[in-house]
Amino acid sequence: MARTKRKVNPILPVAAPAEKPKRVYHAGGYVRLSVEDSGKPGADTIINQRELIQRYIDSQPDMQFYDLYCDNGRTGTNFDRPEFERLMEDVRTGKVDCIVVKDLSRFGRNYRETGNYLERIFPLLDVRFIAVNDNFDTLTAERSQDGYIVPLKNIFNEVYSKDISRKLLPVFAAKQRNGEFIGAWAIYGYQKCPDDHHRIEPDLEAAPVVREIFQWRLSGMSYQNIARKLNEQNVPSPARYHYLKGRSKSERYANTIWNVRAVKNILFSEVYLGHMVQGRKRSGFSEGRKTYRVPKSEWIIVRNTHEPLVDEETFQAVQQIAEKAKTTYHERQGKYDTLGTTPNILRKLVYCADCKRPLVRYKNVNSSKGKRYYVYICQSHSDNPVSCPKKYFHETKLIEILWDTLQREIALAENLDKLVRQYSKSPKAVSREVAVKQEIAAAKQSLSRAEMLYDSLFQNYADKLMSEREYTEMKRQYRSDIERAQTRLDELEQRQKDKRQQTTENPWLTVCGRFKEEQALTEAMAHALIERVEIDAENHVSITLRYQDEYIALVRLLAAEGEAVPA
Repeated sequence: MARTKRKVNPILPVAAPAEKPKRVYHAGGYVRLSVEDSGKPGADTIINQRELIQRYIDSQPDMQFYDLYCDNGRTGTNFDRPEFERLMEDVRTGKVDCIVVKDLSRFGRNYRETGNYLERIFPLLDVRFIAVNDNFDTLTAERSQDGYIVPLKNIFNEVYSKDISRKLLPVFAAKQRNGEFIGAWAIYGYQKCPDDHHRIEPDLEAAPVVREIFQWRLSGMSYQNIARKLNEQNVPSPARYHYLKGRSKSERYANTIWNVRAVKNILFSEVYLGHMVQGRKRSGFSEGRKTYRVPKSEWIIVRNTHEPLVDEETFQAVQQIAEKAKTTYHERQGKYDTLGTTPNILRKLVYCADCKRPLVRYKNVNSSKGKRYYVYICQSHSDNPVSCPKKYFHETKLIEILWDTLQREIALAENLDKLVRQYSKSPKAVSREVAVKQEIAAAKQSLSRAEMLYDSLFQNYADKLMSEREYTEMKRQYRSDIERAQTRLDELEQRQKDKRQQTTENPWLTVCGRFKEEQALTEAMAHALIERVEIDAENHVSITLRYQDEYIALVRLLAAEGEAVPA
C-alpha cells in the first residue's frame, strides 16, 4: 500500500535547551508618610519603613538594592509626589525593575490609580512589585480574570481614609472655633507652647525678625528690598528656619531664601496682632476633590488668643501702605495701553546661564519717549543679588540674534536637502534601496512559509501522520522559525526606516523646511527649532538648537558617500 506523503519535512532531534540564568532584579525601595515625620519612635516612621524594606531586599537572593525613594509628608490619595516621580523615571530608564514597599497603603490609597499601576503600567514596563507586610508579590500573586485579588484592599484603604477625613473635619473645625492651634508648626515668629501644643507663644529667635520686617515696611522699604536685606544678613527664611529647627524634615526646605511672597505673608497676617487665623484651606479629600482655598469671609478668626508681635497701629499703617500702592497700580493700569503689547514668543526657552532658572520677561516703559520695551532679568538675582549675577538683556536684541541664527540654519537645511535628493537618485543609492526591498520581500516570504508550515502541523497530527513527539518537536522548531523570520523582517524594515530618516525623511530637514518662507521669527519657529537659550552675566547668548543629532548624522552620511557638504 502506498504511503501518504507528509506535508512537513522531518527535523533533526532538538538538543535540550540550556537552563536560563536566574534573573536578578534591581530593587528600589519606596517609603511614604502622609505627615512630616517627627522622628518619634513607635509609630509608622520613615526610618521603620526604610529598615524593613532594606532587610527584605538584603534577604532576597534574586534582588540587588538600587536606591531608596522617600516622600515625607505626602498624601497617598494621589501620585503627585516628587520621589515617586524620580522612582518612575528610574523605572522608565531601566535602572529599577522591582519596587518594594512596606504595604499597599504606603504605595497609595487611591484604589483606581494603584490598580492602574499594578494591572497595566508595571506589567507593561516589566516591573515586579512587592508589598512586604501584605505578602503580595506580582511574581507569585493570585490573579483572576479581572486582575490581582489583593488590590481590593486598596478600596478599603481609600474608604478608610475618606471616612477618617470626614470624621475629623468637624473635630478640627470645633478646635479652630475655640481658638486652639491645630497646625503641624506655628507661623514664623511663634512656636507651640511646650505645655500645650494647641497654644502658641513668641519664638525668641524669630519674633524680632518679624518686628523688624514691619518697621522696614513702615519706613517705605519695598517687599523686594526687605527680602534682599534679609538674605544679605543671612537670616534663614521661614521654611529654612523650620527645617533648621527640626520641625520639618523635607530636604526641599534646606536652602530656601526670602522672597516677596514670604515677606507679604508676614505683613498681611493678623496672627501677629495676637489673633488665631485658621481655616484658609480646606481638605476636599472626603468630597472627592483636591485641597482648595476658601474665601477670607469664611476663615476662622478668634481674637486675642496669644501675645501679639506688633501693635494695631503699626499693622494698620502697613496695610494702608499696601492699599495705597495697590490704588496707584490700578490708576496706572491702562495708562500706556496705547503703546500696545507684544506676545512672549520665547516663553520657557530663555534661561540664566548661572542659576539655570528661567529668565523673567519684564516690561518697561520710557514715558518721555512714549516707548514700550521688554527685557529679560534673573529672578534669583532679584531675590538675592549674592546668589546670582545680574542679567538685563533686551528682547529685541535677543530676537535679532535668534532670527539670524535660524535663518542660517534654514538656509543650510535647504542646501543639504538638495544634496539629499541628488544622492537618493544616484545609482548607488537606488541600488541599495532595491536591495533592501528585495531582502524585505524575501524575509516576508520566509515568514509566510514558516507560518504556513506551522499552521499545517495540527492537521497532520490530527490525521495521524506524525507522532505526538514529532508534533511537539516540529511545533517548537517552526515557532522558532517564525520568530527568527519576524525578527529579520523587523530589522530590515527598521533599517529601511532609519535610512530614510537619515536622508529624505530627516526630521531636521522636515522641520526646517516648514519655515523657509517665514520673514520674521515666530513663536512656532522658535519652539520648533530652539531647545534652550542661556544668557550669562557678560550678556553672552548660548543657543541650543533641536535636531542636531539628526543633522550630524546626515552630514556624516553624505560625507561618507562622497557628497560635497557645505560648511
